[in-house]
Amino acid sequence: MLNAEELKAYIQTKFSEHACLSPNEVFGADLTLAAIITRSERMTNSVDLMEAFARTSNALRKEHGIRVRLPALALDTPISKVLEAFLQEAQRQQEGRAA
Repeated sequence: MLNAEELKAYIQTKFSEHACLSPNEVFGADLTLAAIITRSERMTNSVDLMEAFARTSNALRKEHGIRVRLPALALDTPISKVLEAFLQEAQRQQEGRAA
């Protein structure tokens, strides 16, 4: 079972890999989702962004057995809010498995 800091670091690393940006570029500046699409060489639209989130979620499921589903998010949402949603959902899943 990952603690909150390990989980946060894992999600940041995986999402950044899929966005083809460094974790500091994405999370240090607290970019909006639209800004991430603009800066990423790998993304051209919101579908690419959703694929990056799906791949991050899939990696979390495969490597740690945690299933995460994110709500629909507007493109002006800062990545810190997305990370918060990821963490809350992942921790809820971990607590459910532990019970």
